[in-house]
Amino acid sequence: MDIKKLQALVIDALEDVKAQDIRIYDTTHLTSMFDSIAVASGTSNRQTKALAASVRDKVKAAGGEIVSIEGENTGEWVLVDLGDMVVHIMQPAIRAYYRLEELWGDREIRPSKPAAKKTAKKAVNKAAAQSHGDTAAKTRKTTGKPASKTAKKSTASPRPAAKTSAKTGAKTGATAAAKTTSRTSTKTASKTAGKSAAASQAKTSAKSPAKKAAPRRAAAKG
Repeated sequence: MDIKKLQALVIDALEDVKAQDIRIYDTTHLTSMFDSIAVASGTSNRQTKALAASVRDKVKAAGGEIVSIEGENTGEWVLVDLGDMVVHIMQPAIRAYYRLEELWGDREIRPSKPAAKKTAKKAVNKAAAQSHGDTAAKTRKTTGKPASKTAKKSTASPRPAAKTSAKTGAKTGATAAAKTTSRTSTKTASKTAGKSAAASQAKTSAKSPAKKAAPRRAAAKG
């Protein structure tokens, strides 16, 4: 496997498990046993073991060679031998004591791929956040508009009912008034006609006996 690809795999594997202070050094001018080393820190035995396992799994998945792994029992200093590259995963106190950077670290390698990967991750996260925000805004707009329209319709609906009730009341009142007036006028007319007929009959009957009595008196005188 190409050494640059191997270095990129190691860095990715260490970053996946949150390794601290990752350093890569070129050792081709110092030894022929390996081309480079990596030094990284883990804050606990559990993390150093997890870092070593992450390196092993990622390199093996890419088709790389795993020569050996040492120090997993204690977890203070775990060494992963990849053939062309050796990875040292150490706890901070052990790293400060042995100072491997002073032995191998005169040519530090700063690969650009991890930086590009971080930038790509940030871009993806920003795009995802923006997409989520746009979706939430659209959802709010979609749910807000029908509610306002429904509220307007519900508030506007009593108006036709009010008009209908007003018209119905007016018609009912007019009909009742017309019926009452008709009944009153009919009763008044019938009473007036009855009174007129009775008065006429009384006058006629009073006049008729008087005229008939006059001849009787004249005959008596003769």
